[in-house]
Amino acid sequence: MIISTSAQIEGKAIAKTIGMVKGNTIRARHIGRDIMAGLRGIVGGEISEYTKMMAQAREEAIQRMVEDAEKQGANAIVSMRFTTSMIMQNASEILAYGTAVVLK
Repeated sequence: MIISTSAQIEGKAIAKTIGMVKGNTIRARHIGRDIMAGLRGIVGGEISEYTKMMAQAREEAIQRMVEDAEKQGANAIVSMRFTTSMIMQNASEILAYGTAVVLK
């Protein structure tokens, strides 16, 4: 599956536009991570526990978006984007979305 943030794939022609596809996941903070984050907040620096958690959440959202596109017969996704929103205190949603297409 080709995924691009641009509206087209260089060297390829879009034969068919299928439509929007999406994948999401919701992640909550973990008390162990919160303790480490609190310590890092005091001394400064990257909060690697949250960085890893959000990277995993993005990958999961992408995988779900790809599954949605494959079910609809697409072989590529263009104009792919991420959005994040807070669902409740200590929980965030990562949404990956784009336009499913069939490339020639």
